[in-house]
Amino acid sequence: MQKLYSSKVLVTGGAGFIGSNLIEALLSQDNTVVCLDNFATGKQENIAPFRSHAKFTLIEGDIRNIDDCRKAVSGMDYVLHQAALGSVPRSINDPATTNEVNVGGFVNMLLASRDAGVKRFVYAASSSTYGDHPALPKVEENIGRPLSPYAITKYVNELYASVFADLYGMEIIGLRYFNVFGKRQDPDGAYAAVIPKFVKSMIDGVPPVINGDGSHSRDFTYVENVVQVNQLALLTENQEALNTVYNVAFGENTSLNELYSQLTGFLSEFKPEIAGLKPIYGPVRKGDVLHSLASIDKARRLLGYDPKYNLHAGLKEAIQWYIAYFSK
Repeated sequence: MQKLYSSKVLVTGGAGFIGSNLIEALLSQDNTVVCLDNFATGKQENIAPFRSHAKFTLIEGDIRNIDDCRKAVSGMDYVLHQAALGSVPRSINDPATTNEVNVGGFVNMLLASRDAGVKRFVYAASSSTYGDHPALPKVEENIGRPLSPYAITKYVNELYASVFADLYGMEIIGLRYFNVFGKRQDPDGAYAAVIPKFVKSMIDGVPPVINGDGSHSRDFTYVENVVQVNQLALLTENQEALNTVYNVAFGENTSLNELYSQLTGFLSEFKPEIAGLKPIYGPVRKGDVLHSLASIDKARRLLGYDPKYNLHAGLKEAIQWYIAYFSK
């Protein structure tokens, strides 16, 4: 796998789950890393291991503030833009703030990056962009109608990225993440992702709630696969690979019932009583798609993406982190 060395990289949202994993990898490869975060969803504990690193700088700021964006991007070679307000339910409850951060903040970062002359801008797009398009697997060029304010904001990001690339000659790549999971993913709060939410509930001996009948499926993607593809996007010299979007997934879908079964298997080794824990089935969430499965052919062909972790291998790694986290 290609890795980035001895470069200057800004990671927005670097105190978040994915951002902090990117920073960890980049620092281990002798890169200089700046983290921009306002800690609305990011956590100080996620970047605590890096604070004493000679090549790490934290800028506590907000992408909605153009001055913060300009300060953070100054002198950088590359930008990995991870900052956003995630969560479909959050966007339904508060579409205005989701739009301010995800669209307004995104444009600010594009402007700041353009003016600073960064070599390449790689950003976190989303599988939610596929909306109600029924076809499986999801192919980058075929999208449907967005089903939530969050999905709209992530699609608008793609439109802005395309225009900025065309008008200003920027090199921009979008990565449509599919249900990423792994270490440092927040298990708490109303908008926690399904895997850490289930794990926390099961370790606490509380039956988790599955929205729907458990047949909904997702292409769960371990965070190390995401770290790999971000670096490939920064490093590619293939001109055909630039100024487009890619699915970032493993390329297999798993139902929520199957996910629950795998989690039970792993966690019951830690606490045997979990084997007898049965989930509760609740109503389907508004804005949720029924099934998600990615074609990763485009990323394989143009970026050389080769994900190493399927769901089982990723869970094996992630569960160890969660057990340690909840045992503090």
